[in-house]
Amino acid sequence: MLPLLIVLLLAGFWPAQARTLQARIAKINTAVATLEGVSVRLDWPAQATQGDLELHARQIDAVDLGYHYRDVHWRCPLQGDGQGGWRCDGVLRSGRSQPLRLSLALGTASTDAVLTRRDARFALRRQAATPDFTALELTRVPVAWVQALLTQAWQDARFKSGTLDGLLTVRAPTNAPLRIDGQLVAKAVGLDTTDGSIAAENLGGRFDIDYRKLQATSLLTLDGELRGGEFLAGNTYVALPQSPIALDIAGEQPIGEGWRLPRIAWRDGNALVAEGSAAFTPAVDLGALDLRISSRDVSPLRERYLSGWLGLFGLGDLELAGALDLSLRVDDGRLAALDAGLHEIALRDPQGRFRFDRLDGDVRFSASSATSSDLRWQGGQLYGLDFGAATWPLASRDGTLRLREAVTVPMLGGSLRFDGLALRPPAGDQGMTMRFGLSLDRLDVGKLAQALDWPAFRGELSGRIPNAQYANDRLDFDGGLEMHVFDGSVRVSALSMERPFGVAPTLSADLALDDLDLLALTEVFDFGSITGRLDGRISDLRLVDWNATAFDADLHTERKPGVRQRISQRAVQNISSVGDASFITSLQGQLIGLFDDFGYARIGITCRLANEVCEMGGLHSADSSYSEAKGFTIVEGSGVPRLNVVGFNRQVDWPTLLERLAAVGKGDVKPVVE
Repeated sequence: MLPLLIVLLLAGFWPAQARTLQARIAKINTAVATLEGVSVRLDWPAQATQGDLELHARQIDAVDLGYHYRDVHWRCPLQGDGQGGWRCDGVLRSGRSQPLRLSLALGTASTDAVLTRRDARFALRRQAATPDFTALELTRVPVAWVQALLTQAWQDARFKSGTLDGLLTVRAPTNAPLRIDGQLVAKAVGLDTTDGSIAAENLGGRFDIDYRKLQATSLLTLDGELRGGEFLAGNTYVALPQSPIALDIAGEQPIGEGWRLPRIAWRDGNALVAEGSAAFTPAVDLGALDLRISSRDVSPLRERYLSGWLGLFGLGDLELAGALDLSLRVDDGRLAALDAGLHEIALRDPQGRFRFDRLDGDVRFSASSATSSDLRWQGGQLYGLDFGAATWPLASRDGTLRLREAVTVPMLGGSLRFDGLALRPPAGDQGMTMRFGLSLDRLDVGKLAQALDWPAFRGELSGRIPNAQYANDRLDFDGGLEMHVFDGSVRVSALSMERPFGVAPTLSADLALDDLDLLALTEVFDFGSITGRLDGRISDLRLVDWNATAFDADLHTERKPGVRQRISQRAVQNISSVGDASFITSLQGQLIGLFDDFGYARIGITCRLANEVCEMGGLHSADSSYSEAKGFTIVEGSGVPRLNVVGFNRQVDWPTLLERLAAVGKGDVKPVVE
């Protein structure tokens, strides 16, 4: 309603003392707006001290301010002020908008007006000696009242809530640019854009504003401070503290182009100081950015500025410490250069996925010229596994960050070796991509098991992945790994990970087991003793958040020359308990319990997991005269006494099966002999 108020005053209406006065005006041009279809009626009874004024305008357009009104109506009692001027106070309506109250005082040397609705007050004052100068006073004015003015600078923005207080001056000379300057205090401001890419809630602050609308461009300077609130711009979420943040912006917008900000300054105590410039497209997409950032204390950055981006990788609660200096340049919406100086940075994931201690050095990236840098850390942890200090020599050219030479990281009594690393940052619609080679040399499986709270496995883990590629939040590995455990080997192939550090990380792999010592294996799991050699495979393994959701497993023994094949009474009982099987023998059932172990010819079990159901199988189908159901043989006996273990339930609930395995590990299974 700001320009409407100005328009009414600039229209130049001065009532005369007459019984009835009517006027129709086709068009009125003022420095601020144009009125069309104006009609005025004044009824003033003879000898009365006041008259009834009624004004109607079919159309009011304040193009420079962005306001357009239709069907404007104001009616009020008109009376003199005793000094040659007039006063009028009544209800103002425009179309379907909520009515306002307009109080107008037309003095001989000044014009005063007050527009109110409940506790909101908007006052205007003009002096006859300076007709192009208007003072505006705002008290708890809803920001929606200045929506049209905002649209002039930002077409897609929509105010939702908040109030403004302050004092502004409007200069609207006939042959000079429009200028609005002064100070505003904003409280609990909320806004969003039509496409939802930008939103803000509860923003507050105090600002000195200077806005000029020239013939070919608009100019804006903003100097003040923000206090509290939050806003979202794309993936960037900012939660502002209640302590003041100094903000200084100078902007210009040529007609038909996006805003250019030749000066940006942001000062948030020791947390973040940023200075630079930026340019946006007409669609408010970032076109160019040149920014220098310093943080003497990075610990508040995650909560205040980084949670949106970190949340994309499942790192919304990442803990930070240390200091940082950063400069970056964006050209045509793509990262052109970056120089980050890290000073004793510490990173810790509260979920225990990783930790980095004392990150120091520089990381330099360039999309054109060659540059080099070095990054160091003192140590850390990955999924509970400690790793040692390392230095990463880096080089950048043509938009890619690379290793200058291979890097070896001490870990688990052995080492990890990285080579061929090449990283490309996000650009346009493409996300970050990365590739590298990885070698594992003699990692201690015992230390690995201890760190992950696994049974006391023994052995070494070695292997080479010649090429690993990360793209679209997915990590794929070429090549394979090989673990030497239980006097045999486990080979891992077709390895990949989705969202490796995000929500619900998913791992896929194929495993091949070759010549494992069953006695060493069963002793580790306290399963009961089985002697012999185990082969098999676990194909199409899929872990979601490190829990198995699918696989196709086939585990079986292979006869080896000179290797005894015996199974203990306890192991038989545990197999029967887990596999929902029964003992079958040619001897009397009550005699089975007299033997400590038994000979066997073969052991085999299969499980295909899908939708939390395990489709069970064994060596072959079993059809016994003493069972009405056809089962599958898990243990095929040999010698005297001859003992077979046959399973009958081919579909087992996977959570139930895990509970049975847990019970076996705790020794909760009691012997039952049939």
